[in-house]
Amino acid sequence: MKLILLMLAVALLLVQVTQAMSCWGKLGRCRATCEKNEVFHILCTNEAKCCVHPKHVPIGAGSSSAPESLG
Repeated sequence: MKLILLMLAVALLLVQVTQAMSCWGKLGRCRATCEKNEVFHILCTNEAKCCVHPKHVPIGAGSSSAPESLG
C-alpha cells in the first residue's frame, strides 16, 4: 500500500514539473531556449521565450532565429 502511495505522489510531482506554460494562443510553449524546429517570436509573462513552430508565425514577422544586420 505504501508503495502505491509513493508512486502516486511521484507521478503527481512529475505532472506538476513537466507542465509548460502555453503562449501564442496555445500554439507555443514558454521556454528558456527554443528547440531546433521552433522560433522565438514574443516574450511570455515570466520573461521566458514563447517558442512557436514557424508555420504559426505570421508572414513578414521577424524572429530571433534569423540574424539581422543592424547597420
